[in-house]
Amino acid sequence: QVQLVESGGGLVQQGGSLRLSCAGSESIASVYRLRWFRQSPGQKRVLVASITSGTIVEYDEAVKGRFTISVDNAAKTLYLQMNSLKPEDTAVYYCYAKTTPTSRIYWGQGTQVTVSS
Repeated sequence: QVQLVESGGGLVQQGGSLRLSCAGSESIASVYRLRWFRQSPGQKRVLVASITSGTIVEYDEAVKGRFTISVDNAAKTLYLQMNSLKPEDTAVYYCYAKTTPTSRIYWGQGTQVTVSS
């Protein structure tokens, strides 16, 4: 059982930066896949960034070049560094873990990010 706790959300002005954290209850060093999703009101949850097998990194086109996903294995924490934030980045951000290709998915509780114009 993996528990994930997000933090770091908040209110920021357009062009600003935030770093989201997702602390794992156990080591995430060998976790198969770690991801960040976001969900705006009335919208589906969408994939923002992903790390698979510790090396394969992918980003949604809307955030490429502005967001960076990373893992601190010693701290058992997944990060999402968000720069040059835009109002359309406003959403609840969720972290996701899948320990093996066939395991269940674990979700964090979400953290609100609001970007003002």
